[in-house]
Amino acid sequence: MKYDDYEKEIIESYENDEWKPIKNFEEEKERYAQYARNTFNKNKRINIRLSEKDLKGIKVKSLEEGMPYQTLISSIIHKYINGHLTEKAK
Repeated sequence: MKYDDYEKEIIESYENDEWKPIKNFEEEKERYAQYARNTFNKNKRINIRLSEKDLKGIKVKSLEEGMPYQTLISSIIHKYINGHLTEKAK
């Protein structure tokens, strides 16, 4: 079977034991399912301007979270509106 470079990288990563089991798999699965549901529940569109640095930062965080950056921005706004996102104590 032929693999492209990305597939080879994944296989190599797996073979090098770089993968870790997910704790609370069912909770994580539900969390990502909710992200997917929220992605399709959008009915309003907005445009905002961000600094290039902030946009790059949000894209990095979205990769870490495993979701599209626009979904992450929407999630952040949703959490803030519902009081689930607060500032860190200094």
